[in-house]
Amino acid sequence: MSTDPQPELEASEADPATTVPLKIEDWLTVLVMGALALITFANVLARYFTNESFAWTEEISVFLMIALTLVAASAAVARDRHIRIEYFSDSGSMARRKGLSRFGAVMVAILFTLIGTLSIRMVWDDFRFDETTSGIGVPAWWYSI
Repeated sequence: MSTDPQPELEASEADPATTVPLKIEDWLTVLVMGALALITFANVLARYFTNESFAWTEEISVFLMIALTLVAASAAVARDRHIRIEYFSDSGSMARRKGLSRFGAVMVAILFTLIGTLSIRMVWDDFRFDETTSGIGVPAWWYSI
């Protein structure tokens, strides 16, 4: 029996070898979640004691949730933990599994390319039409970028 307070990770749970350490995503997740909790708590206190709400908290919270989603998605893909139906992905021959894995990687790349392209168009429209946010009145492309 080990006296080590933290059990060793199994080989399947260890982080894969990557060029950029996955600790960056882990710490970004922690920081964003902490910021979301603090902003939400501050807004709850303000509403409780003053019956007024901070206008900027919703905009910042939405931005942080989007950032959290992108960071968590990239970490899930790097760790091979993204959503899939394991009945199909783990059954069949090794060639079939590799083919499905490649197909999934191509679909993820296409999805991120599409999201990136549409995001660039949205940022350009926000900039071109000089849109501002409703809560604090800053240019909308600051968040969109």
